[in-house]
Amino acid sequence: MVSGCGNGDTLERFDGPTMGSRYSIQYVSHRATPRPNAVQAEVESILADVDRQFSTYRSDSDIERFNALPADSCQVMPAAVLELVRVGEQLSVQSDGAFDLTVEPLLNLWGFGPQSRGEQVPSAEALAQARQRVGHGHLRIEGDRLCKDAAVEVDFNSIAAGYAVDRIAARLQALGIDSYLAEATGELKAVGRKPDGSPWRVALEEPRDDRQVAERVIDVDGYGVSTSGDYRRYFEQDGARYSHTFDAHTGAPVLHNLASVTVIHPSALMADGLSTLLLILGPERGWDYAEKHGIGVFFVMRDGNRFVTRTNDAFERISGAKNQR
Repeated sequence: MVSGCGNGDTLERFDGPTMGSRYSIQYVSHRATPRPNAVQAEVESILADVDRQFSTYRSDSDIERFNALPADSCQVMPAAVLELVRVGEQLSVQSDGAFDLTVEPLLNLWGFGPQSRGEQVPSAEALAQARQRVGHGHLRIEGDRLCKDAAVEVDFNSIAAGYAVDRIAARLQALGIDSYLAEATGELKAVGRKPDGSPWRVALEEPRDDRQVAERVIDVDGYGVSTSGDYRRYFEQDGARYSHTFDAHTGAPVLHNLASVTVIHPSALMADGLSTLLLILGPERGWDYAEKHGIGVFFVMRDGNRFVTRTNDAFERISGAKNQR
């Protein structure tokens, strides 16, 4: 779908499936810009590359071949995989170990992972066994090899989509496209403006599991935006709600009232990872972390049957946020 305007610029759009979800690209095309089918081919090549390296849902991906190895093993890895392992280590250290890329055994045990056998609250014994295979400290990088001293399994789902968006953004820029909104599985980055001069606008959803409601609408230019929440994948048992967001310290889903976190950051990769990290830390520790590090955040907390929102100065300054209510 395209729409034109008087100055010769055209708004191009295309989308498609990726990573078990969807991606979408909007960009302003000039006379010298490659044809839309060529741009789409470039984008889908990047997404296929990311899937081949990071997917935990295909046994032939680089990371799943590593995950299948026993303890005390090493495997040569693409530079991109090693880069994201280092990002994961940084986020793990900064959260005192609450954020961790090696929680896949816990995800599987509770019913949220690619090898899960149904949602359940595991026994204390099963949980203790799984936690022996969790911990970023079991990973190390030796040259171009990723090594492990325990049978850990790495899951990049908390940062891979943001990484993909950053790669797509860089490729669009290299193709001479300087105004675009690139989105993959909900992670996005927007730069520039539409042909009519209006900003790229992003709606932030209220964290409801029954219907989609826009909580806020923000203007975005030059930033990545990521929202992490507990409302898409969860189950309830004996009156308790268990989501797919895990605290590696406890080996269990987080149980606080922070329902969703939106982060706005120059890097979509870092926005993706930080939104997860802050959701794990919760409404108080997460807020303090964001303030300490100057991260623009939008928090939505559950308060009985309603939601309460909180934003910081960094978020308001960057986004030009507008209340939709």
